[in-house]
Amino acid sequence: MSTAVETDVLVVGSGPAGASAALALSTYGVPNIMVTRYASLADTPRAHITNQRTMEVLRDLGVEDEVIAKATPQHLMGNTTFCTSLAGEELGRVRSWGNDPLVQAAHQLASPTRMCDMPQHLMEPVLVNAAVARGTRLRFETEYLSHTQDADGVTATVRDRLRGDTYQIRARYLIGADGGRSKVATDAGLPMGGQMGVAGSINIVFEADLTRYTAHRPSTLYWVLAPGATVGGIGAGLVRCVRPWNEWLIVWGYDVTAGAPDLTTEYAESIVRKLVGDDAVPVTVKSSSAWTVNEMYAETYANGRVFCAGDAVHRHPPSNGLGSNTSVQDAYNLAWKLKLVLDGTAHPRLLDSYTAERAPIGRQIVTRANRSIRETAPVFEALDGLSPQTPEQLWANIAARKDATEAAAKQRARLREAIAFKVYEFNAHGVDLNQRYPAESSAAIVPDGTPDPGFDRDPELHHQPSTRPGARLPHAWITSGTRTLSTLDTVGRGRFTLLTGIGGEAWVRAAEAQEAEIATVVIGPGQEYEDPYGDWARLSEISDGGALLVRPDGFVAFRHASAAPDAGELLADALRRILGHV
Repeated sequence: MSTAVETDVLVVGSGPAGASAALALSTYGVPNIMVTRYASLADTPRAHITNQRTMEVLRDLGVEDEVIAKATPQHLMGNTTFCTSLAGEELGRVRSWGNDPLVQAAHQLASPTRMCDMPQHLMEPVLVNAAVARGTRLRFETEYLSHTQDADGVTATVRDRLRGDTYQIRARYLIGADGGRSKVATDAGLPMGGQMGVAGSINIVFEADLTRYTAHRPSTLYWVLAPGATVGGIGAGLVRCVRPWNEWLIVWGYDVTAGAPDLTTEYAESIVRKLVGDDAVPVTVKSSSAWTVNEMYAETYANGRVFCAGDAVHRHPPSNGLGSNTSVQDAYNLAWKLKLVLDGTAHPRLLDSYTAERAPIGRQIVTRANRSIRETAPVFEALDGLSPQTPEQLWANIAARKDATEAAAKQRARLREAIAFKVYEFNAHGVDLNQRYPAESSAAIVPDGTPDPGFDRDPELHHQPSTRPGARLPHAWITSGTRTLSTLDTVGRGRFTLLTGIGGEAWVRAAEAQEAEIATVVIGPGQEYEDPYGDWARLSEISDGGALLVRPDGFVAFRHASAAPDAGELLADALRRILGHV
C-alpha cells in the first residue's frame, strides 16, 4: 500500500452535512479532503426546504446569494393544499413556510434571511464548488472502508472504485457525513436510539406541465387523500414541486412488511396518474426509488477523533423539512471548534461540546418529524377515511361534507381543525430558530446566573429571541455609515465577536488583550454601529455598558449585563472555560 495521503480533516460524504463541513473548514483555512463513494453529487431533488437558520449559516459562509438565485422563493412555497388529486376536489389549505401574514412578520423580525426551496441536487453543487474553490480536495468514487485512531490522529482506508485499489488517508480528525446507513458511525460504535424501517415510501421524480392545477395556488407540497394513501409512507400521498410548475416528485407509501413493489415505469406512471388525476397530461418519469421511514438518533456524536453529522446521527422522514437544515447546522457547529483546536487556540475538550449541543437537537427533530406524520391521520379521520372501506365509500365520505346537515357541518369543522393543526409541520418557526444550548451540559457556554426564561408562547410554533448564554444572537437591523446590516452580519467568519455599547470601553480593551481572535462591535450614537430603530436596545437584554461574547456560530457564549471594572478578568475566565482550558 502506498504512503498515506495527509490532511487535517477527512470528510466522508458530500451531502449537505459533508459539503457544509468542507466549506466551513476551507473558509476557515483548515486543510481538508472530502471523499464520496459516488461518481457525482446528488442527481435527485431529495431534501429541499431551507429554513432561516440555515440561510443564516450560508450567509456567513458567503453562498447565500447563489442559493437565492437558484431556489424557489418563499412566496411560491406556501399554499400547502389537501386534495383528492391535483385535478380533483380541494379539501383545504394551510398557509405555510412563513406565508401566513402574521408568521411572515415573525420571520422578518427574526432574521435577515428568507427561507426558500432549494432542492438538494442544486444545493450540493453550490456548497461543494465553493468548498473546492477555497481549498477542499475532493475525491469522487472513493469509498470509505474503515478507520483506526490513535492519540495523534485517524487513519482511514479508502478504495478507489475506478481503479479498484485501496490507500490510506491520515487525518487529525475524521467527520462521518455518510448518510443514514453511515459506516463511519457504525465503525465508531456510536450508540443509537429508536428504530429504522418503521414504514415504506417510494419517490417518483417526473416531468409534467401542471401549471393548470398549481400556479393559482403556488406551493411546495400538495397532499393527496386517495385510496391507499395511508399505507406506509408519510401519512398521505404527496406531490412535491421541484421546479414550478413542470418538475415534480411524488412520495407514495408501501407496506414495509411486504417489501417494496417492483418499480417499473408502468407502476410509477400509475401512481403519478392517480395523484395528478388528469390522464391527458403528458408525463415523463425520470426515476423512482424506494426508501424507509426511520425514527433513529445517535446518543453521542463522537468517539475520540471521529465525529459524525447529518443523517449519520439523525434519521427521520422529511416532515417539517428538518433533515438537511439540521445537517448543515451540525457541520457549522463542529467546524469552528475543529479550527480552534487545530490551530492551538482551544483545548480538545472544546470538541466535547459538539455532542452536548447537537445530540439533543437531533433527537428533538427526529421526534418532531415522525410526530408530524402521525398528525396527518386526523385529516383522514375527519372524512372517516381510516376505517376499512372501498374507494367508493371514501369518495362518498368526502362528498358528504357538502350536505346541508348537522352531521356534515360537524365533519367540515373537524376537517378544518385537522388541516389547521398541520401548522406544526408547515409553520414551526420555533423548531427552526429556538435552539438553545444549556450551560449545564455544554462547557462552551458560560452561565450568567439568570434563570431560564422559558418561552411565553408555544416554543415549536413561535420564535422567541434571547441573549441568554446558549441562545442564538437575536437579529436586529443596525447601521454603519450608509450601510444597513443585521447584528448577525457582525458575527461569524470563524472568530468570536464581542458586542457592547457606550460605556463598554473596558470590554473592548479586554477583547483586544486576548490571544484568541475577537472582533469588537460597539453599538450606539456616534459609534461605528448605530441603532436608529432602537431594535437592538429592546433585544439586547444588557445595558449599554454590558457585553455579549458571541461564538463563531452566532450563539451567545457569555453575557454580562453591565459595565465591569474587572472586565479583563471576567472575559479571560469566560474564554478559558469556553475554549476548554479549565
